Amino acid sequence: MSLKLVIAETIGIDEKTLNELAKDILPQDVEIKYYNSLADSDEEKIKRCKDADAVIIANKPYRENVLKACSNLKMLSVAFTGVDHVDMDYCHEHNILVSNCSGYANEAVSELVIGMCISLYRKLAECGMATKNHETSNGLRGLELCRKKFGIIGAGAIGLKVAKLAKAFGCEVYCYRRHIPENSEFEFVDMDTILKECDIISLHMPLTKETTSMINAEKIALMKKNAILINTARGKVIDTQALADALNKGKIAGASVDVFDTEPPIGAENPLLTAKNVVLSPHIGFDTQEAMQKRAIIALENIAKWIEGKPQNIM
Repeated sequence: MSLKLVIAETIGIDEKTLNELAKDILPQDVEIKYYNSLADSDEEKIKRCKDADAVIIANKPYRENVLKACSNLKMLSVAFTGVDHVDMDYCHEHNILVSNCSGYANEAVSELVIGMCISLYRKLAECGMATKNHETSNGLRGLELCRKKFGIIGAGAIGLKVAKLAKAFGCEVYCYRRHIPENSEFEFVDMDTILKECDIISLHMPLTKETTSMINAEKIALMKKNAILINTARGKVIDTQALADALNKGKIAGASVDVFDTEPPIGAENPLLTAKNVVLSPHIGFDTQEAMQKRAIIALENIAKWIEGKPQNIM
């Protein structure tokens, strides 16, 4: 009997390319069903996945009620780095292996971080508006990245790649993580030191119980008035209201945010939508053509390795 694999939602590449990749990566007897659309309801998720042995998903939540209805499910390949949208407790209790696609978007996210910094420092949004309004650059003088103190909170793979890019721009880089690696080219300090001393602070920690609202009003109050905050990690690592308040009161110079408490579209009640000196994007950090190709390859390889009895990237 062939193994049934369901790709339960679009993972960013077309079906033709996906089939070509699957042909190269998976055994020939794997039966594949590909859905090139989002499953916006639990009922639709169950309909798509209920008979599958293995499922590939992106970032739609898969909670106990959905997983429980998929009685044949043995392997869940998450085409994302984070798996906080999956009921991991249920999966562990019911011997459902869960893998992720760590590393697929390292370049995409790290490049966006630098772009966000430049956008804030050179006031690109304001410059664009001034140009369209037939105005000059008066009042739009910017700043340079070179020689700024650049702090990384969460110096994992993406954080360290950002650190290397920042160093290439001439920044003085400081990093924080719970476990300091040996022989690093960067200086590691405590988180409060980064908040107090750095001109640019970029967040790269995963969402856990410990990191939820880690950057709260108390932590933001430590930042310099001319500091900017970049978040491409997870929305809930920041107290959104506290950040909006700090921006509106001029307690920090600016922020750029790509991730929110919920996935976009963002509700009108989100205080960042009306905050001052903030650049927002609808969770695009991972979304490049190159990253989507890498993500699909890793997600399929996770299935192939599981079939071989050598599972990889297990969470």
